[in-house]
Amino acid sequence: MWRERAHEQLRASGRRAGAARAAVVDLLAAESCCLSAQEIHERLKSSGTAVGVASIYRALDQLSTLELVQRVDVGDGLARYERARGDDHHHHVVCDDCGKVEPFADETLEQAISRASGQLGYVVDAHEVVLHGACADCRA
Repeated sequence: MWRERAHEQLRASGRRAGAARAAVVDLLAAESCCLSAQEIHERLKSSGTAVGVASIYRALDQLSTLELVQRVDVGDGLARYERARGDDHHHHVVCDDCGKVEPFADETLEQAISRASGQLGYVVDAHEVVLHGACADCRA
């Protein structure tokens, strides 16, 4: 669904269709979590799709302008991107040893954030929770 919406919005915005942009959209549509431009480049390359890093950044910029992707900061200095999810909201946990980033969702946490925003007198439009630690592989 996101993939088709992204391609349609890009066409409607007058953006010229390109193989690089289509490859980035298709890859992000299949991902469950955020990726850096370099990670996108490596995944496309390993699948046999030759796309330059500059083309990936241009595609991410176009997708970001149309609010089809969101930039995620997990505190490691890398810009990471994932498709805008609407109601499918999640947060991230980062392994400080190997750098792995994984998504997680927790309804109790969402309720606590909603309660806190009310107690603080804020209308919260967006929030991001990033947990840091060591993954099971690195602890082994």
